[in-house]
Amino acid sequence: MDKKTRLLHAMNRLPVDRPPVGFWFHFPGEEGMGEKCVAAHLAYYNSIGVDFAKVMCDNYFAYPLPKIQKASDWRQVRPLGGEHPFIRQQIERVKAVKEGLKDDMCVFYNILAPFSSIRNGSSDEMVMAHLKEDPAAVMQALEAVAEDNALIAEKAIVEGGCTGAYCNVQGGERDRMSYEQYREQITPSDRLVLDHANRFSANNILHCCGWAGVPNRLEVWQDYPAKAVNWAVFIEGMDLAEGQRFFGGKAVLGGFDNRPGGLLCTGGKEEIQAFARSLAQQVPSGLIIGADCTLPADIDRQRIQWVADAFAAQNA
Repeated sequence: MDKKTRLLHAMNRLPVDRPPVGFWFHFPGEEGMGEKCVAAHLAYYNSIGVDFAKVMCDNYFAYPLPKIQKASDWRQVRPLGGEHPFIRQQIERVKAVKEGLKDDMCVFYNILAPFSSIRNGSSDEMVMAHLKEDPAAVMQALEAVAEDNALIAEKAIVEGGCTGAYCNVQGGERDRMSYEQYREQITPSDRLVLDHANRFSANNILHCCGWAGVPNRLEVWQDYPAKAVNWAVFIEGMDLAEGQRFFGGKAVLGGFDNRPGGLLCTGGKEEIQAFARSLAQQVPSGLIIGADCTLPADIDRQRIQWVADAFAAQNA
């Protein structure tokens, strides 16, 4: 079974010869920018036997906002539009990586949640303070940014040749806001992006990010429409089988702890491969083996190959 077929079958809960495998990390420094970023992606994906590629949006985390000082300033935010360099450069990256891959595999582009985009473009503290002071102003900005993030997803699929979008959602930490506040103030912008991506591909991935190390209210994302879901198993305390039930039987992506002290970064080859095989027993249908989130950039990439090779002997 070729890589593309294996991944699409897993995403759609069809039979596979073995679970597909995919891991990624941020590219630091100059490798996160321009042609060097494309080269770094290709050096990785063309040398490691993973089944699909995720193109990172490194250097595009901070949305280019106007100067924001007071809460009402968020009303100045307008969509950048498809020809803005912030958007065009991301699509050119996607196209270059897709064209440079030696294998015909599925490709996904990393799409930020609008809530993440504005926090990266200003500060978490400012956004949270302004949400309390003038939530309507911040929500207006979120909608404008969501239009651009949705457009990036569309162009990555239509122009860049991506299989779909890897849509990040953040801000659901239990110590940040209530379920009701999240659903009222943040969900509309999340859904604008994800719903738009779904118009152009039936195979999008939802990533429920545990970046803060704090458990999220996963229920705020439970009904989000995506073909596969990825969450922080080791932070949320919800294993893959339980999560597959929680998210309505969708395909699930993950299983390995992405943190520096996790098994993938510290364990031996036999231990890592045994754990990978145990995931396949835990989730016999709709499993994509990966990690809770991005791996450390300095991980020995041979460790990723161990996971990719975990099923080779039994399928030989």
